[in-house]
Amino acid sequence: MSTEVKEKEALFSKKNRQLLVNPLDDDNPITVQVLGICSALAITVKIEPAIVMSLSVLFVLGVGNVIISLMRNIIPSRIRIIVQLVVVASLVIIVDQVLKAYVYDVSKQLSVFVGLIITNCIVMGRFEAFALGNSPWRSFLDGVGNTAGYAMILVIVSFFRELFGSGALFGQQVIPDAIYEAGYVNNGMMLLPPMALIVVGVVIWVQRARNEKLIETN
Repeated sequence: MSTEVKEKEALFSKKNRQLLVNPLDDDNPITVQVLGICSALAITVKIEPAIVMSLSVLFVLGVGNVIISLMRNIIPSRIRIIVQLVVVASLVIIVDQVLKAYVYDVSKQLSVFVGLIITNCIVMGRFEAFALGNSPWRSFLDGVGNTAGYAMILVIVSFFRELFGSGALFGQQVIPDAIYEAGYVNNGMMLLPPMALIVVGVVIWVQRARNEKLIETN
């Protein structure tokens, strides 16, 4: 077996693939670890900002994990949190400036929440729990996998909130006028923050109901 094939197998081994797959279900950062819940409540009124936030976290966590992993052997233990904050803050500044330059309207919708990626529990948690103890490639996969799990929940929640709250998706009306003429009324409560928590709760219930690994036993 050639060296190239061996390297490919190492890069995409079963163990490495689990870093991408597990956060989508068994180890989802929002529904299982209950991390990053604030953004799931704050920016899921519409799908568009939820997707933009997910892409922002993907950049910050993916690149940040690699940087922390590369520096893991030279970071003094007593200042590791400070170093992590400097890395994530620098990446968030880049994201914020790019959003303001190219998607200003969405940037205004996200408001302060892009800046709050700095304190996102998922980002700091993966730096501390994974990137500090693993190779750059595995750290990158971990960042992508956890962001994918995070993004999946944000999109699901924003889909139902925008659909039932305003009758639209991506800002375009999808519920026919005939339905409204028949008496249907948009549920304005879906646009309120408490409904985001309820939708997340329903998603958690569905996930745990169909996944025996997550069923708690006494």
